[in-house]
Amino acid sequence: MSEELTIREMLAGESDTIAALWADCGLTRPWNDPLSDIAFALAGPASTVLVGELGTDIVASVMVGHDGHRGTVYYVSVHPDHRGKGFGRQIMKAAESWLKQQGMWKLNLLIRADNTKFHAFYEAIGYTVEPRTAMAKWLDPSKNPANRDQKS
Repeated sequence: MSEELTIREMLAGESDTIAALWADCGLTRPWNDPLSDIAFALAGPASTVLVGELGTDIVASVMVGHDGHRGTVYYVSVHPDHRGKGFGRQIMKAAESWLKQQGMWKLNLLIRADNTKFHAFYEAIGYTVEPRTAMAKWLDPSKNPANRDQKS
């Protein structure tokens, strides 16, 4: 039987702890400032960051939000020392519950192409690959990692 996390919305003063967890999990990228992402998520009613505590330690988290139509999760994390204990399932279930409470009926999940080791996890908890093409446009070209090394 796996241990149960205490899951709650994060507090503003926990930003550094959450950013460190994301870094420990290999989720951060140079072009995304995790502290800015956290502040943005906490600033509005359509998004939040949920944390999973084991005792007094935050060992899991997920950024969750919606556009008024469908939900999305980001930065799904379980500290590497606590993987394989069911905490990923628990934090995802909490994100799904939060979205349901917001009136959402579907969760869209994007996984980086190089993050293949977690595909099986998401499939095991009921996620399926849908035939879609993900497209993007950088509204601020300076944030595009492909442009970071180019001189103006």
